[in-house]
Amino acid sequence: MGIVVGYLATPEGRAALGAAIEEARQRDTRVVVVVSTRPDAPEEQRSDLEAELDRVREELASAGVDSEVRLLTGGDVADDLILTAEQVGAQLVVLGLRRRSPVGKLILGANAQRVLFDAPCPVLTVKPGPA
Repeated sequence: MGIVVGYLATPEGRAALGAAIEEARQRDTRVVVVVSTRPDAPEEQRSDLEAELDRVREELASAGVDSEVRLLTGGDVADDLILTAEQVGAQLVVLGLRRRSPVGKLILGANAQRVLFDAPCPVLTVKPGPA
């Protein structure tokens, strides 16, 4: 059991992580952070990502939340989140969403839409606060 959160080093990803931490505290459960990257990502990009994941681990530890960080190289974000949610018996999946223009609001991102429809549990979507 736990909460699965999709993470990117963006305001949306940080908002999702913050929401996942709060949900984990309320539910007294762990957080599984899923970071998807392409298998052919350049070494410099992977190095930057590892440094960011160290910051995420520190944030989770300082929040006092039991956690796991999974760096997956399948390249399909939606599949990675859905599969992880199934594997851990997730209670909740947390996703960060970008603010969109009025026209863009008619279309939800493809990955977010797939997770919303195919996740084996409820999905919480969050937006970052004002900059």
